[in-house]
Amino acid sequence: MAPRYSVIFCFFTLYFKSLSAGSNSSFSFKNFGQNSSFESVLALYGDAKVVNDGLSVQLSGPLESSGGRLTYRTPIKFYGGVPKKLVSFSTYFSFSISSSGSGSRNRDGLAFVVFSDGYPVDSFGLSNGDNLKFLSVGFDTLRNHVGIDLSNLASLKATNLSSVNLGINSGDRLQVWIDYDSGSRRLEVRLSKFGENRSLDPVLFQRVDLAKIWPESEGFYVGLSSSNGNSSQLCNVYSWSFMARRSPDWMHSQPLDPIGFKEGEGNEIRIHKKDDCVMRVLSALILGVGLGALGSFVGMFMWTLFAKRRPVSPEEYAVKPVVDSKSFSK
Repeated sequence: MAPRYSVIFCFFTLYFKSLSAGSNSSFSFKNFGQNSSFESVLALYGDAKVVNDGLSVQLSGPLESSGGRLTYRTPIKFYGGVPKKLVSFSTYFSFSISSSGSGSRNRDGLAFVVFSDGYPVDSFGLSNGDNLKFLSVGFDTLRNHVGIDLSNLASLKATNLSSVNLGINSGDRLQVWIDYDSGSRRLEVRLSKFGENRSLDPVLFQRVDLAKIWPESEGFYVGLSSSNGNSSQLCNVYSWSFMARRSPDWMHSQPLDPIGFKEGEGNEIRIHKKDDCVMRVLSALILGVGLGALGSFVGMFMWTLFAKRRPVSPEEYAVKPVVDSKSFSK
C-alpha cells in the first residue's frame, strides 16, 4: 500500500473511532451467579445476598429493618481527558419489590446511588450525614414515586408513577434506564415493565451540575441500595449494567434552555423531542461528511488506477489518392 493511502486509511480509522465515546468504566451482569467474575467486580453489604441460584440479588427483606447494598468494587473517576472533563454515564437494571405477609406496610424502596465511601445505612441505604457527597435516584414505595436526591434525602425533583400506571411495590419486574449527559448536565430516568421497549420520553429529568460537588481528584462508587424500614418488603435485583464514557473533544453540547425547565408535563415531552431532533440532525451531518469523505477517497483511488495510464495513439491510415474523374474522360 502506497504511503499516502496508508495515511488516508489511518485518518478514516481514527475518524470513525472518534464518533463513539470512549468507555472509562463499564460492566454488565444479566444475572448474579456465584462465580469469580461476580466476586471480583461486585460486592455485597448488609443483608444483600445472592438467591435463586444466582438469578437475582436480594437486597432487603423479609425481616423488618432489613437493608443491603450491591456495589461496584472499583471507584470510578468521573473526570477524564486532557484537560479533564466530567464524563457522561448510563446505567440499566431490572428489579422487583413486593410485600411479604398480610398487613405489610410500604416503606423506603430501592435507589441507584453514586457516593463517596464510608456512609452508614439508613433510608434507602443512605444518610444525611455531614459532608457526604452522593447522587441518588430513589424509587419510593411509600409514595410510589421516583426522585432525584443530591447529597440530601430531600429530593430535587420527584414524580408520582401512578400517572404512568406503574406501581413500585406491585411485585412486578420493572426495568430502569438512567442517563446523565455531562455536556447539558441533564439527568434522565426511564421506567417500564420488564420486556417493554425503552420509552422515548423520561418519567423524570433534572439538570444537575455534578461538577460543583464532585472534585476531580476523588473517585466515587456506584451501587444499588435498599432498605425496608419497619416493613417486611422484599427487594430483588435481576440484572445490572453500567457505563461511563467521555465524549470526544470536538463534541460540545449546548446548554439547555432554562425556560424549558418550568414545571409541567408538557414541557418535559416538548424539550425531549427537541433534543432528539437536534441529535438526529447532527448524526445525519456527521454521517454525510463521513460518506462524502469516503466517496472522495474511492474516487481518488480509481483515478490513480485508470486515469494515469499511457494513452494509446490511434493507427495512422494511409491516405488514398483522389482520382480526378476528368482524366478518364479524355
